[in-house]
Amino acid sequence: MRYLPGQAQQLPGNRASVADYQAGHFRFEVAGGVATLTLNRPERKNPLTFDSYAELRELFRALAYADDVKAVVVTGSGENFCSGGDVHDIIGPLTTLDMPGLLAFTRMTGDLVKAMRACPQPIVAAIDGICAGAGAMLALASDIRLGSARSKTAFLFTRVGLAGCDMGACALLPRVIGQGRAAELLYTGRSMSGVEGERWGFFNSLHEPGALLAAARAFAAGLANGPTFAHGMTKKMLQQEWNMGIDEAIEAEAQAQAICMATNDFHRAYHAFVAKEKPQFEGD
Repeated sequence: MRYLPGQAQQLPGNRASVADYQAGHFRFEVAGGVATLTLNRPERKNPLTFDSYAELRELFRALAYADDVKAVVVTGSGENFCSGGDVHDIIGPLTTLDMPGLLAFTRMTGDLVKAMRACPQPIVAAIDGICAGAGAMLALASDIRLGSARSKTAFLFTRVGLAGCDMGACALLPRVIGQGRAAELLYTGRSMSGVEGERWGFFNSLHEPGALLAAARAFAAGLANGPTFAHGMTKKMLQQEWNMGIDEAIEAEAQAQAICMATNDFHRAYHAFVAKEKPQFEGD
């Protein structure tokens, strides 16, 4: 189908570097091991299109093979994060599709969330202004969320006659802010302020709008300079253990930790500790 561009620009999923990747529907840059992905349609509050959904999905899939990216920052240009699906490019055309076409689209959007959760790099979202619909799901699929007091996050699917269960919202949001709070936001579609979002645990911290991106990059840089193999294992366990009982989770963590104990990072950290020096992590 036209909006599922496996036909889009070839992504470097089988290469060791994505630093030279030229994004077609957003800005993408890599510096110091941190990739910054910027949704870049500020005149429309950075909405998503069929093609940008698919390109984001493929890029996050490719990041699993990128050894030059240790952490990812996701943000929006202008004074907003993302207003969700573009009304003209997505919402209108969806009213003309048959059921197989609709299901293909909703599966594709869900695959973006799956790709974000599966990529080994921690994802830090810098969220200012409007963060709505699918944009709110991009934020929710990230590992860390930094916001501003003026940010407005809304899972507004019910506002257009849809269920609040889009792209994994009913599974992910209760785990972040609790069942009752998630139910309120998903039923009503109302906006959650930045201050409320921090109080509820949606945001890890709030920052002045002008300092937000720098704070997100600094946080990501700290992760990129740490034991990145271990960070990838931590992310894997955070996702995987949701579907485990406690006994299975303890065993999975025992295996994960044993693997990390075989890394050079672990050995270097021990010798640095003995020598009273700062460890140098290299992700191996």
